[in-house]
Amino acid sequence: MTAQALYARLQSRRRLVAIVLFALLVGTIPLWLNTPYALSTLIFVGIYTIPTIGLCLLMGYAGQISLGQAAFFGLGAYGSAILSGRFGWSPWLAMIASALGTGVIAALIGSPIFRLRSHYLAMGTLAFGAIVHIVFTEWKEYTGGSTGLPGIPRLTIAGMPIKTDLAYYYLVWLFVLLALIIALNIVNSRFGRALRAIRDSEPAAQSLGIDISSYKLQTLVTSALYASVAGSLYAHYMIFVSPAAADLDLSIRLVLMAAVGGLASIWGAPFGTAAVLLLTTALREIVPLITAYGSGEYQIIAYGTLLVVIMIFMPEGLIAGIRRAWQSTGGWERLQRLLRRGR
Repeated sequence: MTAQALYARLQSRRRLVAIVLFALLVGTIPLWLNTPYALSTLIFVGIYTIPTIGLCLLMGYAGQISLGQAAFFGLGAYGSAILSGRFGWSPWLAMIASALGTGVIAALIGSPIFRLRSHYLAMGTLAFGAIVHIVFTEWKEYTGGSTGLPGIPRLTIAGMPIKTDLAYYYLVWLFVLLALIIALNIVNSRFGRALRAIRDSEPAAQSLGIDISSYKLQTLVTSALYASVAGSLYAHYMIFVSPAAADLDLSIRLVLMAAVGGLASIWGAPFGTAAVLLLTTALREIVPLITAYGSGEYQIIAYGTLLVVIMIFMPEGLIAGIRRAWQSTGGWERLQRLLRRGR
């Protein structure tokens, strides 16, 4: 066996162990944290993890800046809501149709938008997000306008609607697990190596025969599909959707989640999403206990300060910092010894 094949096998084994441990962690959390508020928060962590994974592929691996992820999230949410709520489609079929429609829209805008570079690309994706948000607000006949669209049916399994937070928690995190597995396979494939080459140097990648436009477009469509599925899960959980659920603020928060977790790390997505959402929730509860003026600007200042501290001490994201700490303590070697003993 060559050294390259041995290394690939070792990396594959590490990914498998990580996926199994992650699945066990997610599966056992409700056993010791089974409260409605906690489960609801963790459902949102799962929902927003999915588009964050897509952003990690697009920004961290392909090197393309995007501030329009919320638009794809909203297209998935409204697509499912309109098809299932107004036209009586099965929620699952509506989710699939919305994802396909969102993917087509991403493919249509991808070619012209990727002619832009750097901050111009960011402005282009921002403009696309603004246009989609305006459509959600003004197309009142189907979207309900600024007041939103209620009456969205719940997802069903074997004809039974999923009503409890516990059941929806497991459903959402099953989607997260599938999204992680697909993304990890992408980044560890020839496609992923091509994306890293494009990120590092487009001229060098082109000299190697890589079709840069095609790879960028495929990554954008993949990222859009992730966001659309997450939007559908959001709509069927909330059974209500409004333009506020897919505005610029969400795009910025998704980029922040990806950055905190580590842009160039698929595993960073759930960590970054959990850190940002749980930090927001914690500050909302803690800051009012410290000062009588605990709302508004004080929460924003505390939130921003903590995020700056995280980025200073872990500039590559939480997952990179955790990995370095794990390696420095010999954690992987100890885990391997335990696995060998188990055989």
